[in-house]
Amino acid sequence: MSTTQQPVSDAILTQILGRLDALQVSQQALQAKLDALTNPPVSPVSSPPRNGIPIPQSHSREGSLSGLAPTTISPPSSVAGTQSPPIHALNIDKDKQLSDKEREKLLYPGRVLLTTYPDQHNIKPYPIQWGAADPSVRGPVICSRFPSSIKQRNALGAHSGSYSIYRALAIAMGTLTPSHKPDYSKTEPSVPIPPQPAWSDPTKIVSFDPWGHVVPQVFRRELEDLGLDVRPSIAVTRGHLKLSEIDEVARKGDLTVDGKILIKSLPLRNVDGKESTADPGVEIAINKAAVEPVWHLPGVAERFGISESLLRRALFEDTGGMYPELITRPDIKVFLPPIGNLTAYIFGNPAYLHDETKELTLRVHDECNGSDVFGSDICTCKPYLTYAIEECVRCAQRGGVGLVVYFRKEGRALGEVTKYLVYNLRKRGIDSADKYFKATELIAGVKDMRFQALMPDVLHWFGIKKIDNMVSMSDMKYNAIVQSGIPILKRYDIPDHLLPPDSRVEIDAKIAAGYFSNAKVVTEADLVKTVGRTWEETEH
Repeated sequence: MSTTQQPVSDAILTQILGRLDALQVSQQALQAKLDALTNPPVSPVSSPPRNGIPIPQSHSREGSLSGLAPTTISPPSSVAGTQSPPIHALNIDKDKQLSDKEREKLLYPGRVLLTTYPDQHNIKPYPIQWGAADPSVRGPVICSRFPSSIKQRNALGAHSGSYSIYRALAIAMGTLTPSHKPDYSKTEPSVPIPPQPAWSDPTKIVSFDPWGHVVPQVFRRELEDLGLDVRPSIAVTRGHLKLSEIDEVARKGDLTVDGKILIKSLPLRNVDGKESTADPGVEIAINKAAVEPVWHLPGVAERFGISESLLRRALFEDTGGMYPELITRPDIKVFLPPIGNLTAYIFGNPAYLHDETKELTLRVHDECNGSDVFGSDICTCKPYLTYAIEECVRCAQRGGVGLVVYFRKEGRALGEVTKYLVYNLRKRGIDSADKYFKATELIAGVKDMRFQALMPDVLHWFGIKKIDNMVSMSDMKYNAIVQSGIPILKRYDIPDHLLPPDSRVEIDAKIAAGYFSNAKVVTEADLVKTVGRTWEETEH
């Protein structure tokens, strides 16, 4: 026997939602009474006005974890009947006259919101159409939990990636007003990065917002008229690079000071403040773009060949349940993951990046703090990076353009702790090339978690259609770029004379595993013969 389900009328639905709201208010009032019984109020202390705004004292524990309300959104007011001032009107400093609980109540006057659901009352995400060519049709990315935006959020996560934790800490400490409104005047890009065809292809850019650098301009209405919290996720600026390695190359005459790309540095100063006669070296004029990750989940899932539901479940489960709405809000397709960003360094005219008639030299580099910053000689990261910068300068001086893209994927995205554990394992045995990848797999379970499938997005953002010179030996990077539709005409590896002695283990293991090399063929049998420095040798 089957029955036909009758649709619920709008009147009945409104009545049901009204009753739910009443129940939620009743639940909050009961919780407030319970809190009052279990936590007697302290004597009220009158707090002096800050910036001419009196701050009332509140003793309700409604904002604490004892008052969790998994599916409710409460207005920014006290359930006990005392209206809390709007957050934007407060300048909350650390004040001895306010207890932590009182400051918490002022910062977060509503009940704790654990998660939301797509059919919840008054939840109306601002429309977003990923891949639309017109930004007004595409819509802004809104992930803020501020009262003005929380019901219209169309993205999960938080701006600034992993640095969002520091922002939360600053708010908790009282050093940052939570509703601080940035002044974006005079922050526009130093050079234009104009729309490219890839911006309107939802399959080409899925790991960041291509409109992220012009948010204050293209989403002015949402920011100013609607009061929504919309923030840039890309910034483009210009500056000079000063590297001692480039100084040395210029002194040898291998790079020419042209006064435009490569510039002579200003004179140095002696300890007494007088101008030094020593060679000050050179500087490189560059434009650079910092890009925060903004994932379009359906596109990211497709890029990795998995379902969106599996991607969401893995992101939820294996971050300790950090973002429950990955599970409860399947209608929201955009996620700002708490991971590092990328920085693109442009040598020469940025407009040449999308000009197929111009020569382009590229280096895609994954972070290696030990080598890039501190000069560790166990890998080739820093010498390869500085060599790529040289090649980018030469290409720009020939009338082309150079590009170095620096990803925050420390230790092959395994992290620096894991990397150092692998170093210990290698150096406590025989550090030979045949065991190089096996040592990593013993600790991390995989030899590499960089997964370069998302990497080409930044190349499509710039409108790159072909790469003349790729300064990389990585087969994964090469394959990802070519498979994304960008041909690579020439590849070259790091010159032998730039290899640190202890890095031969790494480079031989990579060549044997399929990395590109013009100069050397390495077989599995050869790997046993390539041995690194022992700990005993390190001590001398």
